[in-house]
This record gives sequence, C-alpha cells and structure tokens, in this order.
Amino acid sequence: MHSQLSLSSIGSLIDGTYANPADLLGPHPIDYRGETAIAVRSFLPAAAAAWVVSPDRRFRRSMRKIHPAGFFEGLIPPGDFGFDASGRLQSDASHRSSKSHDGSDRHASPERYRLGCCRGGDAAGPVSVYNIEFSDSTGKTIVMQDPYAVPSILTDFDRYLIGEGRHLQLYDRLGAQPRTIDDRSGVNFAVWAPNARAVQVVGDFNGWDGRRHAARVHAHLGIWELFVAGAKVGDKYKFRLLTEHGEWVDKSDPLAFAAELPPLTASIVTDLTAHRWRDDEWLERRASVDPQRLPMNVFEVHLGSWQKGPGRAHGWLDYRDLAHRLADYCHRMNFTHVELMPISEHPYSGSWGYQTVGYFAPTSRHGSPADFMYFVDHLHQQGIGVLVDWVPAHFPKDSHGLRRFDGSALYEHEDPRKGEHPDWGTLIFNYGRNEVRNFLIANALFWFDKYHIDGLRVDAVASMLYLDYSREHDQWVPNQYGGRENIEAMELLRDFNTAVHEQFPGAITVAEESTAWPGVSRPVKDGGLGFTLKWNMGWMNDTLRYMRHEPIHRQYHHNELTFSLIYAFTENFVLPLSHDEVVHGKGALIAQMPGDLWQKFANLRLLYCYMWTHPGKKLLFMGGELGMWNEWNHDDGPQWELLDFDTHRGIQNLVSDLNKLVVDNPALHAEDFSGVGFEWVDCLNATDSILSYIRKAPGAPPLLICCNFTPVVRHGYRVGVPQAGFWKELFNSDSTTYGGSNVGNYPGRETTGVPHHSRPDSIQIDLPPLGVNVFRLDS
Repeated sequence: MHSQLSLSSIGSLIDGTYANPADLLGPHPIDYRGETAIAVRSFLPAAAAAWVVSPDRRFRRSMRKIHPAGFFEGLIPPGDFGFDASGRLQSDASHRSSKSHDGSDRHASPERYRLGCCRGGDAAGPVSVYNIEFSDSTGKTIVMQDPYAVPSILTDFDRYLIGEGRHLQLYDRLGAQPRTIDDRSGVNFAVWAPNARAVQVVGDFNGWDGRRHAARVHAHLGIWELFVAGAKVGDKYKFRLLTEHGEWVDKSDPLAFAAELPPLTASIVTDLTAHRWRDDEWLERRASVDPQRLPMNVFEVHLGSWQKGPGRAHGWLDYRDLAHRLADYCHRMNFTHVELMPISEHPYSGSWGYQTVGYFAPTSRHGSPADFMYFVDHLHQQGIGVLVDWVPAHFPKDSHGLRRFDGSALYEHEDPRKGEHPDWGTLIFNYGRNEVRNFLIANALFWFDKYHIDGLRVDAVASMLYLDYSREHDQWVPNQYGGRENIEAMELLRDFNTAVHEQFPGAITVAEESTAWPGVSRPVKDGGLGFTLKWNMGWMNDTLRYMRHEPIHRQYHHNELTFSLIYAFTENFVLPLSHDEVVHGKGALIAQMPGDLWQKFANLRLLYCYMWTHPGKKLLFMGGELGMWNEWNHDDGPQWELLDFDTHRGIQNLVSDLNKLVVDNPALHAEDFSGVGFEWVDCLNATDSILSYIRKAPGAPPLLICCNFTPVVRHGYRVGVPQAGFWKELFNSDSTTYGGSNVGNYPGRETTGVPHHSRPDSIQIDLPPLGVNVFRLDS
C-alpha cells in the first residue's frame, strides 16, 4: 500500500513546521479495497522498526518506515482490532472511559470511538484501542499509547466557556493535567498560543526532543493540546513554540502548578489532589460570618527572610517548618491573620515576589505545592487566616515567561504606551482581551480553590486603574471616551471580586489603592469595584509625616492626625504599616521617630497605640513588632537579636497586648467601617497635641482613648465621658512592661459629676508622656 501523504507534508512535520500534526499523525480512515481501513501514522525519530499492536497483543501489524527520519505508517484492515468495515468499534464502546487524575469518568457515546474522528484537534475522538510498539537501534523495545488517538480533555462546554473568556476553572483543563486513559496513565498538556505556527511538548519523558510530541491545535480557540502516555508527576517540561517569525522558543507553562528552583525555569508536572485537608471547620465558619465585623490583626510576612534555617538554599525554611513557627508566633503575638508577600513563582528574589512568572505555582524556594497546602491547613487548624499578595498589574520580561509568549504580544499590549510599566520595567496585561481576563480571574480563584487561602491582597491597583499612571502627557493613550480611566481594568477587577465572593463566601479581597478612586470597597451592584477592604494609604502617609515632626512642632500639624476621620467611613479601610514603609531609604519605623532614644521608643509605642485604636483593620510588617533599627532587606530579615534588650521586648509586648485588646473588645473591631463605632471627645486641642475619642459597638461597653503626642505629663487632665460610673484603665502605653515611665491611672477613674467636652460627665486623668490610655466603662 502506498501512503496517501505527500512528501512535502511529511517533511514539514519532521522539521516541526506542520500546522496541525493531528491531521497527519494518529488514526485516519482510508479507502482500502472498497472498504474503510485505518491508517495509523507515527513519527518515531529513534525507532528502527515499529508495529501497531492491540492492548491484549492478539493483533500485531507492522508499520512501514516511509521517511528515513522516522515517519512510520501502518494499516489496520477491517476486522482487526475490533473494527468493522466502517471503521467503527464492534464492541460496546460506551464502557470505555477517560479518567482525570481526580478519578472522575468522562464517558463518551459509541460514536466518539470511531477512529479517525479526532482530526484537527476536535474534542470527539477515540480512546486508544491500540498501542504503538517500536524498537530502537539497540534492539530495546518500547510500547507507547498513540497520543493522537486520545480524546481531548476539553468538552464542548469547556470550549464554549473558553471561547467566551468565562472558564473559571481553566486550571483544570489547561497546563499539565495528570490523566488516565484506559488504565494507561499519562499527562494531558494544553496551552493557549493562537499565533504559534507549531507547538511541541518537551520534557523528561521524551529526552527534550519535541519532534515526538507535536501538539494538535483547536484552531478556533488557539489552544494546543496533547496527551503524553507515560509522562508522570515530577517530570519537568516546557512548551516549545514556533513563532510566526519562524523562531523556536522554549516557554514555561503559564498554568504550571510547580516550577524548578530559580534560576532553573522548567515547569513540573504536579498532582494537586494528594493533600488531605483537615480545615473543614475553619472553612464552614468562614462562610458563615461577616469578616468586616471581626477582629483583623494582620502580620505581613516575607517567607524568605522572616526566619532562616540550615539545610536549604539561602537558609530558606520549608513551608511545613514555617507553618509551625508562624502559627506559634501569631499565637504569642495575638495576630489573627498572616499576609504573605507574593509566593507565586518568580525568577528574581530581589523582586520580593512582585515580578511573577508562575502565576499558578507556589515558589519552590520553600518546597512543593503539597507543602504549601500543609502550611495553609496548619494555620487554619490553629485559628489563623491566610492572605496572599496577588499581582495582576504587571509581569516581568523574562524570556521563559509570558512576554511575547507565542511570538506576539499575547498577554500584554503591543503598544508600549499601554503595555509597558515605566517605573518597574515590566509589562502590563491586556485587560481588554477575553483570554487574558479569563487567565487572571481563574488564577485568583485557583488559590482559593486548591489552596484554601482566605484572601487576596491585590497589588498596585492604582497602576491598573489609570492609563496615565506614572506617565508623561505624551506617553499614554486615552480610553474611548478620552479619559484616563482604564475601563478594561475596572471591568476585570469587578469581575474578579464578583467571582471570588460568589464562589467563596467569606473570602476577603483587599486593594492596595493609593488614590481617591471612589467606591473601591463598595459592592459592584452599587457601582463600586467590589473589594472587601482597601488599604488606607492617606492615613499612613499623614500619620507618619506627623510622627516625624518634633513634638514641639506638632501643634502646627494637628490636622494631619484628624483629617483621616473626615473620610474614614467612605471605604472599608485597612491601616497599613507595610514593607513599603521600611525600604528604599525610608528607614525603619523607629528610626523615623524624632527625639532621643527614650523618645524614639515612646513615639513608636504612641504610633502603634493610635493606629490600633483608630477605626479600620490593622496590618504590620514583620520586624515592626521588634522595633528593629535596620531597613528591611530581603536577604537578612528581622533583627531578632534585639529581643535581648528590654526596650525592644517592650515593643513586642506592646504589639501583642494591642492585638489582644482589639480581639477582646468589640468596640475596637465590630464597627470599623461605620460612624456608629466612633465619636470624637476632643479633636481640637492642637496646643497640647492631645486627642480623645470614643470607640463603641452595639451591645458592648464603650472605650475612651486619650493620646498625648508630647513628652509633657498632663496631670489632672479632664476628659468628658458619655456616662457616669467607674472608667477602668484597660491599657497604658507608658507601662514599664513596654519600656515606659509608668505614669498612669490604675485601676481607673470615677466620674466627677462635672460636665466637660459637651458630655454630661468627666474624669480627671494623668496623661503619660508620648503615651496613650484606654479606659472602659465598668458596668
């Protein structure tokens, strides 16, 4: 029998440039003496001889080598291998199935097992009822499943959702999916590369020779796919793409679940079903409560530098060790949540994770995906929430990553005025492209779904929302209405928040947004962006600027403290003292405080007390609780040795007790986002630099907070209160426990019957120097 293929087609296949290898390779019906036979073709560069064999080895047909490079063709006549004259299986094909790695069956009708219907990347196709056996030059015999005789992992509904850009579980279809076909295990590889001329899968399973595994294309989707029998969990792999410019490039999988330790860049086949979760109680409780009414004391952590240990590269601890250390420390410090700086895979450690390449892969610096699952699971079992930084604003230009992925501007904009970030030297996602939006939203949901995280803090939201962000007047392109707002980014963020809150009730989304964009944390149905919370960058900047003033000058800057309460309830705010405030020459927080050594510590205590009693959730970057002197460095981390000194242990004790104060008192957390929870007693005493205010919540006793921003002790200072009775001193920042001078009012003060500050009664107190007192009405 002569082959019906042209030599030019075979030549294009061999050099890797044939548009869709499935048109040539695999099973194809042909006319054979007036009946339908099956031509099976395979490209086996290392083979000396090859055969088509049935799984039970009852049938064995020789394949002819029709090209010296290793192109083989065999014929299955009618009646062999259980096929009739029409090329249809004679047995009941409905009992055959494709099984995903999670064990779910994907049954198909008998029509789907008709050999030859798998051409052109169609989803319909046969489960392989034959194998290919070949021998190499040494005589070694290898049996393999024909990758082109395996049905697509994509169902009709998958293809519809992908085409619409609304496949929220994209990570269950693309990438590397372990899969079993007729009891033969392998991996299904799929990647979006619509402008590639050819795509090959290369990896440990084929000696990194992509000619053996040229992917077939779903042309209308731009997705290239191939099942590789024998590929297994732990194998390293990449996609090798032929660009429209005729250049072969190797790319990491955009949806890879794991990656090699940088600077190596291969993706790793991973099973995400192995971990047995034990946090059901946590997740049920999370879905049943309103996180906005709960205490939220967040400890921001860079896992690579928080603590170090022997036995791993650069002293990086593994996720399991970190889980236990962090849980114990959060309990000691009364933090309710940890927020991890980006843990998705990134090539450059100096980016702190904010230049991500592997959006679906926890960094291998600290272990495997299963190790990170253990990390989250353990913290949940210890009652601690886990937030993760997420970076949909930009991505780096590393050649193995998303940049010009298939030779074209696929994930980014072609126009640098929209596609490049001038500050960071990175690329900006094309939010107007359905597939890119789908990639990002599916990525966000992935971390909630597969890793059970409790929230995402979205980095650099302002840079997404404004087309002219950090650009000169001639360096940006207006939107269709002539404005500076990035409408596509707005829609992405709204869709992201809607999907997260619908799919995972009780989950938290946090915006790092530094402008006055309205409604960032308001519901999408009300015209907002839909975030749960927004960082209050205005409060942070005003407060730190005020605290840097010498106390004698603070009376002239009093409004820098009080201004935040004008807008405090326009958004659901988090008060952040994050990593950004202790890097790039700003100095550590204590180093930014004025005065001598004693005053620096007192000012830092004062700053923390004002922050913890101000409306809003709290976030503190690691090392801030130690009063460390050095700026944060990602190679060094906190100065733990400072705890040898009483002054630094005092700061640590203060932060721990402030966290407990918030947790124990609903007045300090239940109404953080409503004027119901706050009222001024006196915000006008600029001369003495004193503030006094009430924090309250329905059904809870009110708290009176008095802050003295000067080093002058105020004896007998009268403060108005809303009710008569005994006001117990709950907290005094000047306690010797915290390194203070012990000026205070223990155990509290009885009201005097004298109206003051437009209140029916008052108490007289001693205000400590650079200190804060917290009183609670003792019922």
